[in-house]
Amino acid sequence: MTNTPINARDRIVVALDVPDRDSALALVEKLSGLVGMFKIGKQLFTAAGPALVSEIIGAGEKVFLDLKYHDIPNTVAGAAQSAAALGVSIFNIHALGGSEMMRAAVQATQNLQVRPAVLGVTVLTSMNDASLAEVGIPHKADEMVVRLATLARDAGLNGVVASAKEIRLIREKVASENFIILTPGIRPSWSASGDQKRIATPAEALRDGADYIVIGRAITDGKDPRANAERILEEIDK
Repeated sequence: MTNTPINARDRIVVALDVPDRDSALALVEKLSGLVGMFKIGKQLFTAAGPALVSEIIGAGEKVFLDLKYHDIPNTVAGAAQSAAALGVSIFNIHALGGSEMMRAAVQATQNLQVRPAVLGVTVLTSMNDASLAEVGIPHKADEMVVRLATLARDAGLNGVVASAKEIRLIREKVASENFIILTPGIRPSWSASGDQKRIATPAEALRDGADYIVIGRAITDGKDPRANAERILEEIDK
């Protein structure tokens, strides 16, 4: 865990997996003050662009820019600078891009007065051992996560994105403190798993050592996202 205490609300990152600006802003308004951060991924960023990121930050909210940069080092360095200039709190890059690419992202942001956390994506929560074998990676998912998390740490990243199933392994084998673990694939006990394979409940993930948990449909689907978030907070506190 990080040294700075984080309360349960601030640990929740809501995925704004919606198609347009108006839908995103409606969710931000409903959930403001109840959750710690909002995730903007490829769908919403492609539709609404950097202006929406700035608008949400300008309203006093924090943003995790989930674009998973994966390219040659120079290109990723430029993207890192642009993400930092938007004022996001966190952005991510694919650890599979290698050490040189990850170091380029770190170096591009290290001299900024306000520096976002740079996290390395390990293995997507939609993948498992069979998925990795299909693309020619002859290692189990947990082995690859530890390998990539170690590369990310050594390259100077602030932490990783990893499933709840590997949180304890990362804490034991890679870094126990001051290394952020942001965990997607979070499903409350009453929610469907959807297309995720390596999942956990919010309470399980936080108990095992996640710093932040990403929750999407379990909060945003339905008529009352705020009530859904409150229900999750109650589940965490049990």
